[in-house]
Amino acid sequence: MRVLAIDTALAVCAAAIFESDGGTILAREAQTMARGHAEALMPLVARVMDAAGAEFATLDRVAVTVGPGSFTGLRVGISAARGIALAAGKPAVGVATLAAYAAPHIAHEDGAAVLAAVDARHDHVYLQMFASSGRTLTGPRLATIADAVAAGIAAPVRLVGSGAQLVAAVWPADQPAPLLVDVQPAPAIEWVARLGAAAASDAAPRPLYLRAPDARPQDSARLPRQ
Repeated sequence: MRVLAIDTALAVCAAAIFESDGGTILAREAQTMARGHAEALMPLVARVMDAAGAEFATLDRVAVTVGPGSFTGLRVGISAARGIALAAGKPAVGVATLAAYAAPHIAHEDGAAVLAAVDARHDHVYLQMFASSGRTLTGPRLATIADAVAAGIAAPVRLVGSGAQLVAAVWPADQPAPLLVDVQPAPAIEWVARLGAAAASDAAPRPLYLRAPDARPQDSARLPRQ
């Protein structure tokens, strides 16, 4: 299976072509950016397709991160993935950002859990906790940093994600320290691709926001309907 993976959920714009039969990344590119994903994404995808020697018609599916993440970034990535999939006549599938963060850290022989955390600002994180088997222990949710610590100290744990250091910074001194604190601005695009290849074909990409947007319409400034 040949998968085009796209990630614009957080502070990186990335794409990769993954060949699942050989478990090989044919091409990838990632650019760190706080904004500007809309302008950067399609030229980046074109470069990755060229580097892989791939055509859209040869894709088997398009995978895209669906959140949690930036509201604008998620819309950019999901819209692009749906458009490419529609033009190629192939399915688009969604990959959760927190699962992509956790994936390379699951299945260690020590049996430690993995707590994936994304900085949600205002002393909150988006979090999800996984057993070493990959089973979800705590579903994706918005939580205070204190609540994230409380979830993590229940068992030996690895902290991963853009919010990992926020959680580690307030870890109680009388509790065993996390086995790992891996802070990355976005999940590795390779793992977005791998999870996309493994996803059910009907896992259509829909944004996973977990919170209301900070920006809201100003009701007082609305014009009356005609």
